[in-house]
Amino acid sequence: MSESLLPRIAILGFVLEANRNAPVSDRAVFEETLYLDGAGIAAELAGDRTGLPSTVQGFSEEMDSRGLWTPVPILLAEAPPGGPADHAFFSEMIETMNAGLSEAGSIDGVYICEHGAGLSTELDDADGEIFALARSVVGPDVPIVATLDLHGHVTPRMNDAADVLVSYRTNPHVDGADRGREAAGIMLDLLADKRAHSVLVRVPMICPSVSLLTTEGPYADLIDYGQSLMAPPIINVSILAGFAPADATTNGMSIVVSARDDVYGGREAAKKVASLIAERAWADRARYLARLTSLDDAIARALAVSNDLDLPGIILADVADNPGGGGRGNTTYILRRLHEENAQGVVVGMMIDPPLAAEAHQLGEGATFSALFNRDDENQFSQPYVAEATIECLASGPFLGRRGIYAGRRVNLGKCALLKLGESRVVVASHRQQCADPVFLERMGIDVSSVRTLVIKSRGHFRAGFDEFYAPENILEVDAPGLTTPVLERLGLTRVPRPIYPLDPDMSWRAPT
Repeated sequence: MSESLLPRIAILGFVLEANRNAPVSDRAVFEETLYLDGAGIAAELAGDRTGLPSTVQGFSEEMDSRGLWTPVPILLAEAPPGGPADHAFFSEMIETMNAGLSEAGSIDGVYICEHGAGLSTELDDADGEIFALARSVVGPDVPIVATLDLHGHVTPRMNDAADVLVSYRTNPHVDGADRGREAAGIMLDLLADKRAHSVLVRVPMICPSVSLLTTEGPYADLIDYGQSLMAPPIINVSILAGFAPADATTNGMSIVVSARDDVYGGREAAKKVASLIAERAWADRARYLARLTSLDDAIARALAVSNDLDLPGIILADVADNPGGGGRGNTTYILRRLHEENAQGVVVGMMIDPPLAAEAHQLGEGATFSALFNRDDENQFSQPYVAEATIECLASGPFLGRRGIYAGRRVNLGKCALLKLGESRVVVASHRQQCADPVFLERMGIDVSSVRTLVIKSRGHFRAGFDEFYAPENILEVDAPGLTTPVLERLGLTRVPRPIYPLDPDMSWRAPT
């Protein structure tokens, strides 16, 4: 412990869910989303904290509530899910973190806010690089606690460097603040000399993103099973299913169980629990295979809904073009079909197209023009499409999230426009985010309750935002092309460890005992 009356806790983190096939995430992408140096973090901590990741909000609020710390802000960098981080930028960020930790004076603990599926253009284990850096600077005795997204990959390097890893337990991820608070409680225990040990078991399976909801299904069952094994000396069970489009040597399911190491039998208890969870995951592996609705069937359902007002409205989830997984958020496959077949009461939320949004702002509300989607995006799935459109609403600037994963967070989508294409209305945004909160549409004047068919470019986080309008049985996950398709065979995976299920369906595996 430092000579200060209060423990000094460093805060740092790198949040990127990296899709190998998406364009490189450069410095501009991070700065557009969140790039806070020490002074920037300190300003957020002194303010309303809406510019911080929810895990950092929860961690800092819990530490504040106990009055037991002095924050030492280092660096927080976050980008929307996208391609690997530009390695030159990543290296510069590492050097900044190294200098910040080295020059901070006495550090009593380190809190790392991470995603866990980060890549750089040269590194598969970018997260492990940061964890190892922190450990090398603060030494073996300073506690390190980290929070992770449940789509992350835990590597031995990460697990060895940290004392305890705490991952989300909900998908959609609405428990970030709770996990931050849990991490704070663990940090305080470690500062009180309650030592911990974590066991990592990697299960060789890749899970399609749509099979990872935690309200029901195989992953929900596995999360619940893990929590049922929470009894002293176990202090945390984290089950990270991974992120298939990362296409990395780190791919696979990670099970991390932490136990009190100052209690007799703590390590053995952690090993036993991790092994039991791994066995359960492997036995259920076939339940994770993706089952999607064909584009033809989805369009037929939309037409039925538009013709019969007694039917409930539906969501068509464009899961293969999810900006929350590295998709560009601009494919036109579903929009084109709905527009050309004149489906009624359609809203598309959102198309990410900065040039189109800028043109709409230049023309002004009420103008009619030929809207050209994807005029300069060279991605194979971002096909151009032209339609006559009327500009109904324009907006720009930051706003506060209302529900789901964006609740209480400051969001900036850049210049936005609401375009009317025949019977369809399309929200066009400039900054790439998934439409997971009704306020993204409501701020454009849309009454979501009146929408017959809502096309959402999101994999699953929209469910926590739009559940006040649409029941799960009225949500269709559509099989359309895109960078985030849950159909693993279409991802072109070449770097994942083999054998791995389901790419090697006949493989055998047993959990370590």
